[in-house]
Amino acid sequence: MAIARLHGGPLDGQIVPLDPTMNDAYIVPYGEGQLVYRRDGGERNTGEGDGPTEVRFEYVEATEDIDPNPDGRDD
Repeated sequence: MAIARLHGGPLDGQIVPLDPTMNDAYIVPYGEGQLVYRRDGGERNTGEGDGPTEVRFEYVEATEDIDPNPDGRDD
């Protein structure tokens, strides 16, 4: 199993399974919009004994404003 390591944006540091159909972009729903991450480099750890294959994805954009407090209240 391969993994995608996300860098930057709201999902910074997250590790998700890398779907074999995922090519150059990882797009995920977030709030009212979507977050877009793009592949940054090739696969790492492709050997038999060095852990799961890993691909780095960098944050590109959000399709909607990211507002952690949309109703204006401080909880």
